[in-house]
Amino acid sequence: MKYTLRLATSATLGLVLGTAALLPAQAADKPALAFVANGASDFWKAAEAGMKKAQSELPDYTLEFKYPDQAAVASQQALLDNLVTAGVKGIMVSAVDPKATAVLDKVAGATALFTTDSDAPNSKRRTYIGSSNVLAGGQAAEIAKAAMPDGGKCMGFVGLLDAANYKERAQGFVEGLKGTKITLADTRGDDIDQTRAKSNVEAVLAANPDITCLVGFYSYNTPRIYEAVKGAGKLGKITIVGFDDDPITLGGVKEGTVAGTVVQQPFQWAYQGFKLMADYLKTGKSVLPPDAQMIIPTKILHKDDIDGYVAELKAMSGK
Repeated sequence: MKYTLRLATSATLGLVLGTAALLPAQAADKPALAFVANGASDFWKAAEAGMKKAQSELPDYTLEFKYPDQAAVASQQALLDNLVTAGVKGIMVSAVDPKATAVLDKVAGATALFTTDSDAPNSKRRTYIGSSNVLAGGQAAEIAKAAMPDGGKCMGFVGLLDAANYKERAQGFVEGLKGTKITLADTRGDDIDQTRAKSNVEAVLAANPDITCLVGFYSYNTPRIYEAVKGAGKLGKITIVGFDDDPITLGGVKEGTVAGTVVQQPFQWAYQGFKLMADYLKTGKSVLPPDAQMIIPTKILHKDDIDGYVAELKAMSGK
């Protein structure tokens, strides 16, 4: 079985269709599978839509989508513990902190544990389902290099500084910039607090006139960067490199004020992930990829790509 999938525009189907409503409770005798996000963000709406599609193909299971109260290890642990106590048979989680292996291993000892979005490779999880964050970081570097051929100094912005997805994206970004005059000076975290995300950008703009490039490593960071730069009257004067396809990000790319964005496929993470968990429960570890990773590709969008990308999404939604 081949586990690297072609990019599908269904990654953002949930954003086009609006909030994907969770399905009604299923019969109590059906085994439950759960997806646990790392915090509240519109980014996960596409994954909710992927869960809904998977549910239509897995009638013998009850699928659930859960958010922790806070983007913190303790909050995520409490949610995971509650799911285990409730008898959930499989869990797919975006790990807030990959170093919290004791937390994750406790869960893995009680149910089938998978990771998504942000991996915890040293834990006892069965398989990671998501992007290659190192490669995605390298794609972000390609955007920066094309936009700043003469070099520049970048500042990054992210929700969780300790999360594997950020560290791997930053690694790929820095490695991709080798041999250029572009640097990543630092990254500011916001703990998935969007008010703080914007104020972080505003503070950097006010105190660091030498910063010529801003990188949004999480889906909501690029929109907050855009808003802060616009408020400072600096759109078009500072290079903005984005991740994911928030409508503000796509609009900025189309108007040329965002140099480009790297899009992921959270729809496919959930859709493929739930199906893999169900197959694992039925068949065992033989269905798991040998390297314990199901990599779902990312893609760069530039200005000329936006109309086609959005048109495909509308066609898929029947609008």
